[in-house]
Amino acid sequence: MPFIKVYIHFVWSTKNRVPYLCSPELRKTMWKHIRENAKKKGIFIDFINGYQEHCHCLVSLGDDQTMRQLMQLVKGESSYWINKQNLLNEKFEWQDEYFAVSVSESLVDKVRNYIKNQENHHIHKTWEEEYNELIEKYGFQKFKD
Repeated sequence: MPFIKVYIHFVWSTKNRVPYLCSPELRKTMWKHIRENAKKKGIFIDFINGYQEHCHCLVSLGDDQTMRQLMQLVKGESSYWINKQNLLNEKFEWQDEYFAVSVSESLVDKVRNYIKNQENHHIHKTWEEEYNELIEKYGFQKFKD
């Protein structure tokens, strides 16, 4: 059995950045569902949180998992689930794109705290500002929607 610890910080937004997850209760329900569903699928979510129009997820990849697979399972199933539950008055969708950045073992606690504090973080900063910072910080190429 291999012993693997590869942390990835995933960030993705709702389709067209619509603030579907507008209440703390709905967000809590969504994050709980994503965590429970991921566990059933053998995906280890270390920490998950987000705000009205996006999600941050710290994951430890398994030896047979790819980032693409993981995102398809998490995002696809969670959007299907929230629509099936009729928790919104409109169809919920996640954006196709996502960020994925490796996290050094020495920085895992820092990333957990960053994810944990999303509610407070977004009192001072919009998702658009955070998105642009991620693009710049990690040297990603910005795609047009």
